[in-house]
Amino acid sequence: MPKREHGSYALALRAVAETLRTAVPTMLDGVLGRSRRKLCDERIGAWSGRLLALAEVELHVHGLERVPRDETFVVMSNHQSHYDVPVLFQAFPRTLRMIAKKELYAIPIFGRAMRAAEFIEVDRRDHERAKQSIDRAAGRLRSGINVWIAPEGTRSADGSLRPFKKGGFVLALDTRTRILPVTIVGTREVVPAHEKRIRRGHRVDVTFHPPIDPARFGWERRDELVDRVRLAIAGALPD
Repeated sequence: MPKREHGSYALALRAVAETLRTAVPTMLDGVLGRSRRKLCDERIGAWSGRLLALAEVELHVHGLERVPRDETFVVMSNHQSHYDVPVLFQAFPRTLRMIAKKELYAIPIFGRAMRAAEFIEVDRRDHERAKQSIDRAAGRLRSGINVWIAPEGTRSADGSLRPFKKGGFVLALDTRTRILPVTIVGTREVVPAHEKRIRRGHRVDVTFHPPIDPARFGWERRDELVDRVRLAIAGALPD
């Protein structure tokens, strides 16, 4: 599969068009009060599949057999690229929604579509609003949605794991929901952090690790829980 190392702004514009193609009807459904989770799942699946095809991503998924199908998880992954998003939506074939920073919700059409599709807005600079986001995420879990959060909080420029923020662990402990650690490798080659051009023809690997039960740690050993999840994710990263 050929690689175009310099990337393409034209491909990035096509990815934006594909995103609008999904966001516009989702936003309209939200405005009209007719949003349906199953339809949103189908749209997200189709959108993420088109973005992977656009970038000619060769996706390899490992360890999905370790993940019980009758359980809802707090999904935690490393964060290397904007392309982590379509990649994980393709790799995890169940209802999944992100916790995403509030700035994304200010984007016209896109932000309203995210709210209509039950994504979760977080403002990390406002403690009270951040707590409200955790409460909304807990509601999503209770309703059967797997909630995905990148505990690093932002993309890693060099691929190494950044320090983990604690919000997702609070969510897991509060709701007694098992954490599903996930490692994503290769998306940084598709769209590096702080770049907008898309590079075609790269392999991406997604590894699902065995779930980790926060109840085994409790609030007193929360730092150990963070370390355990971090070690799991780091275990499948290249040296």
